[in-house]
Amino acid sequence: MLLFQTTTGNDDLFQGVRDFFSSDVWLVVRNVALFFAVAFWVASAYWVYKDARRRIEDPWLIAVAVALGIFPPFFGPIIYMFFRPPEYLEDVRERELEIRAMEEAVGRTDRCPVCRASIASSFLVCPVCTTKLKQACRSCRQPLEPLASRREKPGVERPPGVGGGEGEGGERDERQVERDEEERLHPERHRSALIP
Repeated sequence: MLLFQTTTGNDDLFQGVRDFFSSDVWLVVRNVALFFAVAFWVASAYWVYKDARRRIEDPWLIAVAVALGIFPPFFGPIIYMFFRPPEYLEDVRERELEIRAMEEAVGRTDRCPVCRASIASSFLVCPVCTTKLKQACRSCRQPLEPLASRREKPGVERPPGVGGGEGEGGERDERQVERDEEERLHPERHRSALIP
């Protein structure tokens, strides 16, 4: 009798589980869970498609990536994430344009010796830090050679009487250099002044 009662108790326990799985509640829960699983699967495949289009140029590789995102249902997007290119195509193009622009800028522009701003060869003064870059010709107002290139380098001996430092000798020397530079730029004006 005891054996019969134990079997009946187990049957009642499993009968409740069987009743739950055959009920309408289980049917609704199962259908909603399947709907969300399929929606998540389709959404992840669509995400793989959108991401692959932003990262890959070749249409065949995009198709392979999407197939990988679809066919192993939930692991495909994870596998795709391991093997996708690290950068977007737009970022790659932008970086290449920036590199090209920097390479062009390095070769064609001069720099201010003080603030390193880009300057044109015709600038007399740096537009950023207002450092005097070149002396203007007195007659035609064209820029002369930079002042720094006309000064003598440190450690080089100067002949006696040549300035470059303080006082009258330095100022006369600087004026003479300016006159020599003007004469070099406009030799016809200076020759006509010398001929009587």
